[in-house]
Amino acid sequence: MPGAGLFVFVAAALCEIGGCFAFWAWLRLGKSPLWAAGGVGLLILFAWLLTRVESAAAGRTFAAYGGVYICASLGWMWAIEGSRPDRWDLIGALFCIVGSAVILLGPRTA
Repeated sequence: MPGAGLFVFVAAALCEIGGCFAFWAWLRLGKSPLWAAGGVGLLILFAWLLTRVESAAAGRTFAAYGGVYICASLGWMWAIEGSRPDRWDLIGALFCIVGSAVILLGPRTA
């Protein structure tokens, strides 16, 4: 995954997680509906960012992004929610990142 692609994936993950969390905060934590409006903006930015990754197939980009999203979700859980990932979270995240790299960087015949 080239450096620019990794940056875009991380930015997309933060937008997606932040957007979804905004809805969580509105519906589950009793925050203002303005949180949902901000969440919609972040989710639009997330979708746009994924179109910036160089790949011949959208599905391959989305699949590779999944591993980055999982790692970013664990980072969010730790930084924002105060729940530290355990070793099983970290082992699972490692598998996901390796899988993402294989999907995105594997040699293609056509």
